[in-house]
Amino acid sequence: MTPFQYQRASDAAEALTLADAGRCRFIGGGTNLVDLMRQNIEAPAALVDVSRMPASIEEEGNGGLVIGAAVRNSTLAAHPVVRARYPMLSRALLAGASAQIRNMATVGGNLLQRTRCSYFYDAAGSNCNKRQPGAGCDALEGFSRNHAILGASEHCIATHPSDMSVALAALDATVHLSGADGTRHVPLVDFHQLPGATPDIETMLRPGELITAVSIAPSAAAAHSRYRKVRDRSSYAFALFSIAAGLDVADGRIRDVRIAFGGVAAKPWRAHRAEDALRCEAPTRDNFLRAAEAELAAANPTEANAFKVELARRTMAAVLGELAGARS
Repeated sequence: MTPFQYQRASDAAEALTLADAGRCRFIGGGTNLVDLMRQNIEAPAALVDVSRMPASIEEEGNGGLVIGAAVRNSTLAAHPVVRARYPMLSRALLAGASAQIRNMATVGGNLLQRTRCSYFYDAAGSNCNKRQPGAGCDALEGFSRNHAILGASEHCIATHPSDMSVALAALDATVHLSGADGTRHVPLVDFHQLPGATPDIETMLRPGELITAVSIAPSAAAAHSRYRKVRDRSSYAFALFSIAAGLDVADGRIRDVRIAFGGVAAKPWRAHRAEDALRCEAPTRDNFLRAAEAELAAANPTEANAFKVELARRTMAAVLGELAGARS
């Protein structure tokens, strides 16, 4: 591990003062960044610890929530308002990792965790454009069972590993950022970037900028929602496919629907085509399957992960069917 400086900040203002736009990184729980440093994939010259920043979960006047970036994943998953109004978010957090990791990991760090692609982690023996721009992508012709089927490019087919981010994408969450130029608010669906020709640029975060909070608004679909994760083993594994879905049905028709996929793209994949196909329609299995097919029409799988297309289709129909059945 490369030697580095370490400083601790008590609030966002102090963190931004301690940081600079060079090789300084913010660190929360460190459950991903420390591993990357040990593997010599990341080598920041300095770390600013933001895990001691105020960690609050505040209700807004409209019933929404503002979640501090330093809130631990375990705290957020157990919060009574989250469990009641945003069950997909609580379930996604509980599906994401072991209890020990949830007790350490923060909301801000969860958003910024990097891919678990084995070629990305193999700094000594594999080519990876995400790790070293221009090096090539060994996953394209390699073992790609866990890789992307949507939004990938000839430069990268890695997937984003966060479960929490999938639920937040479905909930229309907003990411609050602070930096030298002030504050700004970015929709979570725009915060993470698809690879294109620059897979090393993973988010809209600017150098020296800090995630301070995430906000979500209530909705009938959010309150009646689920998260399902399909994986090779029942615990502590990353998703082959996951779905965060919420459904609001009135008078036999779908009034609102929220759907996001995980395990299939370099970012949480908001299924806008599927949602558009379902609004004002009857909540039937045939309609759910047709909507899934509309979303997955753009899929471009490898031979090794082509099974994900049918897996996503069936899982989406099953989860929405359960929500519709529970509502009736």
